[in-house]
Amino acid sequence: MDHQHLSTLLWREQELLDLLLFKAEEKQYLIVTGKTRWLARIAHEIEVVLDQLRSLEVERAAVTEVLATRLGVGGNPSLRTLAEAAPAPWDDLYAKHHEALLVLVTELRGLSDANRGLIEGGLTAIGDALLSAQAPSAGTYGASGRSTQGAHRAVTLDGAL
Repeated sequence: MDHQHLSTLLWREQELLDLLLFKAEEKQYLIVTGKTRWLARIAHEIEVVLDQLRSLEVERAAVTEVLATRLGVGGNPSLRTLAEAAPAPWDDLYAKHHEALLVLVTELRGLSDANRGLIEGGLTAIGDALLSAQAPSAGTYGASGRSTQGAHRAVTLDGAL
C-alpha cells in the first residue's frame, strides 16, 4: 500500500460523491416537478452509491492507517494531517483531494437539507389539502345549546395529523 493507491482511492471517492450529488439533484427535480413515481428508484440508486462509498471508506481507512504508520503521524489521521506529513508531490495532491472532498460534502449537505425541506413542505401541503377536502359535518348541539361542529372539526384535525 502506497501513496498512489491512496490517491486512486481518493479520486474514486470524489467520483462517487459527485455521482451522489447528481442523484440528489435528480431527486430534487423529481420532488419539485411532482414526478413522485420515480422517487423509490432514485432512493435505491442513492443507497447503491452510499454502499459503494461505505466500502471505499473502509479500504481508504486501512490504506491511510498503513501510510500514517510509515509517516509517523499516529493512528487514524485526517487527510489534512496526512498531507502535512507526506513527501512531495503527495503532500500537494492530498491537500487538493482534501479541498475537493470538502466542497463536495458541503454541496451534498446543502442539497440534502433543501430536499428535506421540499419533502416536508410537500407533506404539509398534502395534509392541508386533505383537511380542506373533508366533507363538512352538520354538527350537533351540546348541553349548553351551542353547536359542537367546531369541536368535531378540531378532533378531526387532530386525528388527521
